Amino acid sequence: MPTPIFIAALILVPVFVGLVGDNGTLTIFSIIAVLIANPIIRTIRKNRYFNSEHFQDLKGQISTVVNEHNDVVDYVKEIRETGSFELGSSSTGQHAHLASFENTSAWKYKRDRNVAEHAPHVHNSSLQVVRNASTDPIKYLMKYFSIKADKETLADVQRVSEDISKLKNAVDNLKRREKSITKEIDPPAFILKHYNEEFWGQIGVHLSPITVPYPEYKFQYTSAGGNSSQTTRIELNTKTLEALSITLAEKIRWTKSTAGQRSLMTAKLRTQIKERDGYACQQCSISTFDEPHLLLEIDHIVPISKGGLSAPENLQTLCWRCNRSKGAKILN
Repeated sequence: MPTPIFIAALILVPVFVGLVGDNGTLTIFSIIAVLIANPIIRTIRKNRYFNSEHFQDLKGQISTVVNEHNDVVDYVKEIRETGSFELGSSSTGQHAHLASFENTSAWKYKRDRNVAEHAPHVHNSSLQVVRNASTDPIKYLMKYFSIKADKETLADVQRVSEDISKLKNAVDNLKRREKSITKEIDPPAFILKHYNEEFWGQIGVHLSPITVPYPEYKFQYTSAGGNSSQTTRIELNTKTLEALSITLAEKIRWTKSTAGQRSLMTAKLRTQIKERDGYACQQCSISTFDEPHLLLEIDHIVPISKGGLSAPENLQTLCWRCNRSKGAKILN
């Protein structure tokens, strides 16, 4: 039975003939280039690599790391499915779907090049409002998307902020883990270029397609004839949500209520608590020294829902497993 290499050679003979120069010679560089680029030869090299003893040994060595990675993938999915990533909406055009629109003008030049967008996250307004929103986004976000300065709204903002922060932290953690695994295995460049998905499947890593769904709010101006349009976009990332929380807290002017305490939790404070706790879980004691890619989160010892404050003495660092199992319980 013909071997794969023999079959490949038969297929490549015409290619080699075509590469022969006027003097009847075939350079070694031309042969190497053809062999490397040919899909059949590349497939043979790929199969040999994945079946090699060296690759199989490396798979066994990192099996624990891969299992931990896959557990975090499941955790990311859980955060995405149960988290809150919506906040406020605009009422403009909320009933636009009940009508139909048709431009019946007889102008000979094209019109409606820009059409107004109607969606909960889009506010159609004057050009002046669009421009003002670009210079004072928090003020206009609150004004036109029904974000009121009260306890309930601040609690909603902080819930979204917490879920986004937790998801971003977990997604970034997965990327670092995958980068570390790639460095540990160190596959040939052609494997990652042409067989990247198969590579991860071979070592058993479950890749997550989840990204952080930062809500985006838009202020949009569209001229009556559709000839011009301008848009201001506001992405509710961590910095925007923290600025919004601070603004709401200042307007409400109280600090010891549940929602008021939520406004004190910032990315800077999270980092300070992790540094204070030595980047170690205060429940199981595992640290980033033991596991460089450990996913750490900040927990309220006494939950906010039970009167706890976002003060350093009520905050602790927990690994994602301990934090998930703790939930809203108070641990001794």
